[in-house]
Amino acid sequence: MPLSEQQIERYSRHIILEQVGGAGQEKLLSSKVLIVGAGGLGAPAGLYLAAAGVGTIGLVDADSVDLTNLQRQIIHHTSDLGVEKVASARNKMQAINPEVTVETYHIKATADNIRKIIPGYDFVIDGTDNFPAKFLINDACFFERIPFSHAGILRFEGQLITVLPRETACYRCIFHSAPPAGAVPTCSQAGVLGVLAGVIGSLQATEAMKYLLDIGDLVTNALLTYNALTLEFRKVRLNRNPDCPLCGENPQITELTDEEQTICDLNDSKH
Repeated sequence: MPLSEQQIERYSRHIILEQVGGAGQEKLLSSKVLIVGAGGLGAPAGLYLAAAGVGTIGLVDADSVDLTNLQRQIIHHTSDLGVEKVASARNKMQAINPEVTVETYHIKATADNIRKIIPGYDFVIDGTDNFPAKFLINDACFFERIPFSHAGILRFEGQLITVLPRETACYRCIFHSAPPAGAVPTCSQAGVLGVLAGVIGSLQATEAMKYLLDIGDLVTNALLTYNALTLEFRKVRLNRNPDCPLCGENPQITELTDEEQTICDLNDSKH
C-alpha cells in the first residue's frame, strides 16, 4: 500500500536514506517482529521499532511492573507499578506511533505455547532473563526457521548475536546447556548499569531493522561484546559447531522442552 502524506512526513528521515527509501519504509510497515521479554532489553527495542513504523510488534511477558524495574526499563513509568508489562509497553509504543499494531501475550513462554506464537513473525528479539528461556527461543526459532537476536547484560557488560537458523551459529553452538547453579550470579545480586540496557536493546532493534530491510551486515557467526566502563566493542568470530546438539551433524534435540531454571542469565529483563 502506498505511503500516505502523513506517513511520508513521519518517516521522512528514513525515506531520504538511499538504503531505505519509500519501498523500504513500506516493507517495515508490513513487517512483524516479536519481542520476548518487555524489560531491560525489550524496552528500547520496542520503543524504537514502534517509532520506526514496524507494522506489527508482538510482546511476550508474564510479569507486572515492579519498582526495581524503573532504573533501566524505560518503557515503564512510576504510574505503571503493578500493571502488566505487556500492557504498559503497548501503551507507550502506541503513544509514539498509533498506527503500529501491538499484540500482547501476558504469559510465560514455554515449550507448549511458543510455537503457537512465533509463526508469522519475521524476526524475534530475545529479551528474556534466564538461560532456559534463551534456549527455548533459540530452539523454537530453529524449528520454525525464524531469525532472532540474542542479547544479555550484567554489571557493565553486554553481548549480542544474531542467528539465522540452519545457516549460522546458534545459541547452543556457543553454550550447549545452562551452567550449574551458582556459577553465574543473579542479576539482582550482581547489579547492572541501567543505561547498558538501552545500548544493547537498541542494537537488537538495529539488527531487526537491518534484517527486515536486507541492508548492512548482521552480527552473525560472531559474538559482539560491549564494555561500558571502557566504551569498547569486541567481536569474537564463531563458526557453526558440528557437535551442536541442535543444529550439528548429529542433533540430539528434536523437539522443544522446558529446561529447569537454575539462575538468571546475563540479561536484565526482570531483575
